[in-house]
Amino acid sequence: MVSLEFHEPNGVLDQGHQASSPVRRDVNRSLSGVKFLENDDLDLEDGKLEKDRNKTVRSNKAVKIQNQALLSGLAYCLSSCSMILVNKFVLSGYDFNAGISLMLYQNFISVVIVSILSSMGLISREPLTWRLIKVWLPVNVIFVGMLLTSMFSLKYINVAMVTVLKNVTNVITAVGEMYLFKKHHDSRVWAALFLMIVSAVSGGITDLSFHAIGYSWQIVNCFLTASYSLTLRRVMDTAKQVTKSGNLNEFSMVLLNNTLSLPLGILLIFVFNEVDYLYTTPLLRRPDFWLVMTLSGFLGLAISFTSMWFLHQTGATTYSLVGSLNKIPLSVAGIVLFKVPTSLENSASIFFGLLAGVFFARAKMREKTQS
Repeated sequence: MVSLEFHEPNGVLDQGHQASSPVRRDVNRSLSGVKFLENDDLDLEDGKLEKDRNKTVRSNKAVKIQNQALLSGLAYCLSSCSMILVNKFVLSGYDFNAGISLMLYQNFISVVIVSILSSMGLISREPLTWRLIKVWLPVNVIFVGMLLTSMFSLKYINVAMVTVLKNVTNVITAVGEMYLFKKHHDSRVWAALFLMIVSAVSGGITDLSFHAIGYSWQIVNCFLTASYSLTLRRVMDTAKQVTKSGNLNEFSMVLLNNTLSLPLGILLIFVFNEVDYLYTTPLLRRPDFWLVMTLSGFLGLAISFTSMWFLHQTGATTYSLVGSLNKIPLSVAGIVLFKVPTSLENSASIFFGLLAGVFFARAKMREKTQS
């Protein structure tokens, strides 16, 4: 039995253990309430701190992404502009009459660098197999033709007109997509393409340094570039099926294209009889000429790397728009650096063509959004 005892002095009931008084219970309740309030305040403060921390982390990430996008965009623009200007300097400034040899040397540098980076484990690439080579060979023939005609036209035409004439490639590609892939474009795209044709024709008519051979090579280049783009879409799916990983990244394509171009380039050097010129030209004995040639090879590879980096940081839409806008400073630099004789009509045609390129990029963006 539990003993019940009364203590007269304080009248406290003892039931085995001393029971709490109402006053003590109220005090305890008050103290516990204070503790809960303190805990709530601490939780609120911790929550605010956590939110502030998350906001800071998110803002830092956003700034980092913006910086990466800006840096990659600048690198892409710089490398693509520099490549064309350096090629123009080699072919016209040094008056180097061996465009095939220049292409061969640039592609050889690309093969060496990609192979070194791959052996160091810095990049991943697909191994070259006979099955892959047989699938890719038709595309590579077009690729080599595209590079060579670009070299030949750039020797005779100024940079600004080459940039405007390259817009014709978009027209040929759009027509090819319509017939080969049953792809239909909206009225804005066709309007932009029409403006490109008008600017190319008016630019050619008003070109004070017009050269028929250069324009002929550039027209062929437009057809080959469009053919490369259209053929690549068909071959890519087949090529992926014959690779070990089932994929074909940018580095694999760079190595594949440049490696296969080497034997074809050597053959074309003998066909076009560039060997005799290489034996007699004094340019190959000048260290500064080799330095510029090597720089052009590095820039050619830099375009592949920076375009991939920029595309990863932004997206196809921004990449396309920046590529169109990039032609404007390139054209201005080409006119200024190489002291190209021009007229108000020709300058207006060039500017009109560049704006047509930007309009085309915007129209493609809207078309892609709607689809």
